[in-house]
Amino acid sequence: MSKVRVLVVDDFEPFRRFICSTLGKKPELQIVAEASDGLEAVHEAEALQPDLIVLDVGLPKLNGIEAARQIRKLSPNSKILFLTQESSTEVAQEAFDLGALGYVVKAHAGTELLLAVTAVLKERKFISCGLSDHFVTAADSRTIDQLPWDETLPSLVPGESKISPRHEVEFYSDDAAFVNGFAHFIEAALKAGNSVIAVVTGLHRASLLQRLQEREIDVRASIERGSYVCVDVEEMLAAFMRNDLPDPTRFFKVAGELITTGARATVGTQSRVSVCGECAPILWAQGKTDAAVQAEQLCNQLTKRYDIDILCGFTWNSFHCDEDKQMFQKICSG
Repeated sequence: MSKVRVLVVDDFEPFRRFICSTLGKKPELQIVAEASDGLEAVHEAEALQPDLIVLDVGLPKLNGIEAARQIRKLSPNSKILFLTQESSTEVAQEAFDLGALGYVVKAHAGTELLLAVTAVLKERKFISCGLSDHFVTAADSRTIDQLPWDETLPSLVPGESKISPRHEVEFYSDDAAFVNGFAHFIEAALKAGNSVIAVVTGLHRASLLQRLQEREIDVRASIERGSYVCVDVEEMLAAFMRNDLPDPTRFFKVAGELITTGARATVGTQSRVSVCGECAPILWAQGKTDAAVQAEQLCNQLTKRYDIDILCGFTWNSFHCDEDKQMFQKICSG
């Protein structure tokens, strides 16, 4: 079987590594070149005539939309799949108007990228979750691939909170600072009438209990009400990991059930579920970088499905360069 030749274009090198690593899981895909700006992408496309181009929008020198416009003329048989931070329906529509077949928002890349590639190579459109409703019509609904969200996530009656859900990452100087940061997050959430789900190591679980008691938080009462649930991170990972990567269906099932249960223990109409955890940090510390990135992206999707806040905590010594920290900040802010 001949290989599908792929050109990967993204100006953020760590994320470009993630794309190449993810595509590498499909043996029929061959990365023939990488590019970090729009002009380079146009030149590589003209020279190599790749079968598939995975293209960012926010590129230096020439943005992805303009690059794609030129590529369509110079390499007309190349299929274009946009993978971008840009979640504007107008930009997505422009991408499809100029001939792209796929549009994936980076926050969803962990679960959608390979699905999108499969769809695009079959000449089917793929539209990222959250954007699909703006494009699906009676005429084209049979040609658009998307994730069956209603089948993978438990239902939860939306709250009436007017506070936008948040997914944040914090970097702590050491273990003590980590515990203090999580304790502050938990204390503020419980005092607001929220329920809290903490996914942490056994050592952090004991330290958090002690720190919250020192702050005069009635942890025992919160546990009995179900408003404070502490889950062992290793057990959580075992529940949704498969072949050293997060399985989206398992992840959404396990996380969704926890969130649904937590929602029943909130107090007040404006209360919500708050989650703090270290799944991605543990995976990162184990050297499973792709799995850590995908775990954060899946958490991003949880905040879009449920009215929740998520805090993910790393310690500084987990990272060897600022680019890695910036990568997680970009993912969580997406």
